[in-house]
Amino acid sequence: MPMYVVVGNFTQEGIQKIKDSPNRLESARKQLKSLGGELKDFYYTMGRYDFVLTCEAPNDETMTKWLLMVGRVGAVRTETLSAIPAEKGAKIFKELP
Repeated sequence: MPMYVVVGNFTQEGIQKIKDSPNRLESARKQLKSLGGELKDFYYTMGRYDFVLTCEAPNDETMTKWLLMVGRVGAVRTETLSAIPAEKGAKIFKELP
C-alpha cells in the first residue's frame, strides 16, 4: 500500500481550539481507517511545521479524499509527500541505465 508523509500547520481556528487536537486526531485516524488506510505515526513538532504524520492509503484518490475530509474541518493545512520505501528506491536505482 502506498505510504505518505504529511506535514502541516494549525490554522488560527485550530490554535484557538488546540485542546480539541487529540480528539480531531482520533477522528481523522478513524476516517482514514474507514477508507482502507492507516495512520501509522503522528508527532507534534517545533519549527516550520506544527505536526508530521506517516500513513498508508490504498491509492492517491483515497488519500486525497481523506485529506479533504480533514481539511474541511478548518483546523489544519497540510502538505503531502508520496514516500517510497528505501528498498524499493534501491531497486529503482539499480534499474537505471
